[in-house]
Amino acid sequence: MLPRLNVVGCGRVGRSLGKLWFDAGALDIGALHGRSAASMASARDFIGAGHPGPALDALPAADAWLLATPDGAIADVAAALARSGRVRPGDHVFHCSGARAHDLLDPLAACGALTASAHPVLSFAAPESACERFAGTFVGLEGHPAATDWLHQRFSAIGARCFPIAPDAKLLYHAGSVFASNFTVVLLDVALQAYRAAGVDPDTARQLMAPLVRGAIGNAIALGPAAALSGPAARGEHATLRDQQAAVSEWQTGAGEAYAALTRLALELARRQSP
Repeated sequence: MLPRLNVVGCGRVGRSLGKLWFDAGALDIGALHGRSAASMASARDFIGAGHPGPALDALPAADAWLLATPDGAIADVAAALARSGRVRPGDHVFHCSGARAHDLLDPLAACGALTASAHPVLSFAAPESACERFAGTFVGLEGHPAATDWLHQRFSAIGARCFPIAPDAKLLYHAGSVFASNFTVVLLDVALQAYRAAGVDPDTARQLMAPLVRGAIGNAIALGPAAALSGPAARGEHATLRDQQAAVSEWQTGAGEAYAALTRLALELARRQSP
């Protein structure tokens, strides 16, 4: 018989992983616990398996438990599950936070559960798309060795590439993903605002930005960031950088502060590239 997974948290991560494991025949999906009857029913329909479990302290037994709640709720849910007595010694319990380590699950570890965290480095903003693109996704694992071994097998079954993370480095590790993903999106928004403030219409701004973004990211991945750096910072044109920062600061204070900080980092990067 397949190991049974209970999913606590019926949002995008929980339903995506549930569907991937169910479709791959890697796990049997048991109870689905969420904030509302609608969210539990929606998760069941998306996964194609499982059943609503409205009461956390009355969930059925399972071999594994995924706590797919927001980061701020993981510790409270873990404590509530520990009080409920529903998690048995030897059960595998894990969360998917990129920033928080498995010690949030310590109340369950004290009950004999094998605890860990597994962070898929993928956007789950659109679960359908995330499921289609999941194969090849990197998944960072940390926690009890038996739990991480078990998770490695389950994630490998759906095409993931697992790697270890040091528990005490998770915040810094996750910050790397924030810089690579979220902050890139923020910077692109600032770029579009600057284009519009300079009189470029929105459609033209998006089109002229696209090859710059694709080229910069492609070169950074292929050649490394130092070799990919271009523009006045790479050329050491300090007068241009100074005048441009003044113009940006006059336009928008926050963008001016970001320009100054990023310029310092760009100049340091350029110095690393210099012979």
